[in-house]
Amino acid sequence: MHCIKCGCEESKVIDSRSIEEGNSIRRRRECLNCKHRFTTYEKIEYTPIVVIKKNGLRQQFDRSKIINGMLRACEKRPVSIEQIEKATDEIEMEINNSLDKEVPASKIGDLVIQKLKEIDEIAYVRFASVYRQFKDINEFKEELNKLLR
Repeated sequence: MHCIKCGCEESKVIDSRSIEEGNSIRRRRECLNCKHRFTTYEKIEYTPIVVIKKNGLRQQFDRSKIINGMLRACEKRPVSIEQIEKATDEIEMEINNSLDKEVPASKIGDLVIQKLKEIDEIAYVRFASVYRQFKDINEFKEELNKLLR
């Protein structure tokens, strides 16, 4: 890290603090040449994720779409926004950890279904009915039977 005053590359860390819920680190540094103190920030760099839609179109990953879909499925259910945000964080982390730069929308949908199944069974069935596009009552019944097993 270059000193902003003299340009020297040698500095020592005086203090480090975690910020933004552990997603960043704030460091106070001191230049070993001129003794000037300055602050630096270290943050995780995520590579942008591209979602491949059913029709083949590609678009940038948008976590708000997951949250909105889960909110609709959980409407009038005893599910807090914190539970939905936590599930969305876990889904996003799993996608980022997969190291794939392009992810099929179906994989994201499957992850959402998994999380909703853990959170609330009614919300799970609501989301699954839209996501899996049940053609008739028998497909819906089959999904309910899976849940009961």
